[in-house]
Amino acid sequence: MKSERGEAAVLSIFHELRDVTLLSVALRMLLASLCGGVIGIEREYKRRPAGFRTHILICLGAAMVSLTSQFLFLNMHYYLDVSRMSASVTAGIGFIGAGSIIVTRQQRVKGLTTAAGLWAAAIIGLAVGSGFYEGALLATVLVLLAEAFLSKLEYWMMDHAPEINLYMEYETRTAMDTVLQLLRAHRVTIQDMEITRPSGSEDHRACAIFSLRFNRGVSVDELLTQISQLSGILSVQEL
Repeated sequence: MKSERGEAAVLSIFHELRDVTLLSVALRMLLASLCGGVIGIEREYKRRPAGFRTHILICLGAAMVSLTSQFLFLNMHYYLDVSRMSASVTAGIGFIGAGSIIVTRQQRVKGLTTAAGLWAAAIIGLAVGSGFYEGALLATVLVLLAEAFLSKLEYWMMDHAPEINLYMEYETRTAMDTVLQLLRAHRVTIQDMEITRPSGSEDHRACAIFSLRFNRGVSVDELLTQISQLSGILSVQEL
């Protein structure tokens, strides 16, 4: 009975703050800034392109969009579709998120987690602006856990994955043949291989991207070290 009364008391407090008043507007704007800042701190700590201030601005802006739609409906009597304004926020976040995604020379994509975090911050801002405090707070905690702690699990899975993508720069065809012989000696299966050479360049170096499958007992780090020490190999790294 006590737990039910406590839960009812908390819900009643949130219920009073769901109306569009000066107090609720100030609370929603502060809460949106807090939620966005909490998510942005983790990205700022890891030196990602979109950090603390960016997440705050996105979450706060999304909350203002949601508040504006409620204000127009309650005070100006504009019968508009709230989902349209929310959709404009997600569309705008698509352009911002695209700017944080980088494709490196090694065909490696970076910034996807940051772009997803920006999108999640915008959705949290919409939830805060609409008065859905419980969902916004819970989503903030889960996003922070996913970005800060699940990355360790992701790295562990990548280290123990039987398949990897390998990027290599080499000078001569002989160097490539030596690498292929080394892979066969370690019983590594080549699932896919793509070779590119810069056009219109006097440089004779070429780039190769391998999709490899390892058997048990084969050390990826040891194999990369052996490849890097071969003659004619300029660089090698795991994607």
